[in-house]
Amino acid sequence: MKLLQNRSSRTNFADKTLLSSKNLRYLLLLWLSLTLYLLFTSLFSPSNPPLKPTLHSSAAASRALIEATTAFASPPLRIYVYDLPPTFNSDWLSNPRCATHLFGSEVAIHRALLRSPVRTMDPSLADFFFVPVYVACNFSTSNGFPSLGHARRSLSSAVRRISSEMPFWNRSRGSDHVFVASHDYGACFHAMEDVAVAEGVPEFLRRSVMLQTFGVNRRHPCQDVEHVLIPPYVVPESVQPSSEFSPARRRDIFAFFRGKMEITQTRIKEGVRTEILKRYGNNRRFRLKRQRYDGYQSEIERSTFCLCPLGWAPWSPRLVESVALGCVPVIIADDIRLPFPETVRWPEISLSLRESDVRSLARVLERVAATNLSAIQRNLWNPAVRRALLFNDDVQYGDATWHVMEALHRKLRRRRSMTDAWR
Repeated sequence: MKLLQNRSSRTNFADKTLLSSKNLRYLLLLWLSLTLYLLFTSLFSPSNPPLKPTLHSSAAASRALIEATTAFASPPLRIYVYDLPPTFNSDWLSNPRCATHLFGSEVAIHRALLRSPVRTMDPSLADFFFVPVYVACNFSTSNGFPSLGHARRSLSSAVRRISSEMPFWNRSRGSDHVFVASHDYGACFHAMEDVAVAEGVPEFLRRSVMLQTFGVNRRHPCQDVEHVLIPPYVVPESVQPSSEFSPARRRDIFAFFRGKMEITQTRIKEGVRTEILKRYGNNRRFRLKRQRYDGYQSEIERSTFCLCPLGWAPWSPRLVESVALGCVPVIIADDIRLPFPETVRWPEISLSLRESDVRSLARVLERVAATNLSAIQRNLWNPAVRRALLFNDDVQYGDATWHVMEALHRKLRRRRSMTDAWR
């Protein structure tokens, strides 16, 4: 009995020793794994991570996607936003129209950049410098249209201030400084084409980068400056589809336009809009209205084709409103150049008609409706297309401000590649 007990005790001791040995090997393996992990993460993580200003909570959801592309791509993009006195910008917001009318992208882009992950608080790290001057918020005219009479004076004053207080304008002569020119003829800063062409781009801005709505596929003095073409501003909430909206639902308005029909601006005295009204005003398939109606977005939502003829300038907010609400834009503006073609494939989501071919409009629309309308609508209803044309207070992946940053990032890469080529 005693012998059996001794044998049993020796067996238990051996088992415990074996178990202890196994535990020791396991602990050693675990320790080695953790050591290797810490070593590799310390070696390959950046020693100087890029500056990341705090984002508002509504922007945080898109942050990972933004940082994976524009904001922290290689090379990274950094934008410094000048802190100008409020007389240049925020004072104008006392009139609510400043942030909501069709030129409101100057406000929207400023707000978005202030909250964007590409913003740097250290100007010595910046690739671009944003100059926030609101020039399209002066609604002092008798007809309620914004006056641009003060624009050149305000911009010149802002440039004098930043060039006297900081070295960055003088260092590059303004070539890395960015301005918004969201009105009719962009960098010429005038609403009438003949005056805009005569005055041209202000001399002190000719090396800078303009974010402008005006663009044509021909030489024009008002785009004779480095620029990024942007969409006209539409308040995102105003083009939210109604609860009963469905892209596939039947639209009971065949062709729609609401707006001024008689415009006497020199370039269109021949009257593209007037010609449309004269030819199709009594056509029951065309809904053409001259009176203002605050709920006109519901009419767009019910329409198959939305007419987008030129007005004072070739572009129109109807382009954005039509796309956002799923109505096929019918663009009647010769030589117009459209924003963000790398994402918004305009030939696949819209129709284009020359100004001189307005007499054929009904026949063209009937032919499209009978042939490839469904294919155009499928392309148009792609959510990425809608997103690309809308500005948000917080940058969202793929929205209009995101595309502006992408365009600036491409300019940065080209600039750096040219610098490297000269070394």
